[in-house]
Amino acid sequence: MPDYDFNSPRLFVADALTAGGTVSLDATQANYLLAVMRLADGANVLAFNGRDGEWRCHIARTAKKKADLVAEERLRPQTPAPTLAYLFAPLKHARLDYMVQKAVEMGAGILQPVMTQHVQASRVNVERMRANAIEAAEQCGILSIPECREPMKFDAALQAYLPRGPFIFCDEREDAESPIETLRRLEKGPLSLMIGPEGGFSTEERTRLHAETGVTAISLGPRILRADTAAVAALAVVQAAIGDWKCVS
Repeated sequence: MPDYDFNSPRLFVADALTAGGTVSLDATQANYLLAVMRLADGANVLAFNGRDGEWRCHIARTAKKKADLVAEERLRPQTPAPTLAYLFAPLKHARLDYMVQKAVEMGAGILQPVMTQHVQASRVNVERMRANAIEAAEQCGILSIPECREPMKFDAALQAYLPRGPFIFCDEREDAESPIETLRRLEKGPLSLMIGPEGGFSTEERTRLHAETGVTAISLGPRILRADTAAVAALAVVQAAIGDWKCVS
């Protein structure tokens, strides 16, 4: 990674970012900068909106508890959003928050909850998912907020994502062949990665997955992993074998 400013606060904003342009801050953002971070008028802040790259801005205080940002200079151009789709059986609250944040850090571009037979949580708060995705992107220098999609049933998810390109699923019953070698044999293209619930995929779901053309099963080794741990492990393996880690020099 090139030199990066890890010291300045970083915010995702909705407004366009142009040299000299003013960016409106909502009450939560203004409170974070002025009351939590205790930043003064004129202090530097990094801002991004998923369209215009990352900009160095300064705080322009408008009232005791209100402020705008004024964009000064673009530091990084906008890069294409990641095409990796991460499909997962929802977990409960805190562990789902953690999993979403880590998936964003690991380069997921689409977050797709899938309602499997053994799923733990029957409801998903998509707005909460997006809030966690934004927080992770702000903290980790990411320029695009992943798409946080509404939950889909298992069969519908396969119909929607199989045509995109290579479809990978983590199978706890798969022989422990090196996942790196398995993944390197796949064709290039937008990737979809599916991880099941704590109880694993049902027999019917595993049979369906193995029967589909274009689906590749991988093992995550000899240990049993919880779903949020499996997410980090699987995304690391995929990115190292055929993802954007291969592009890093």
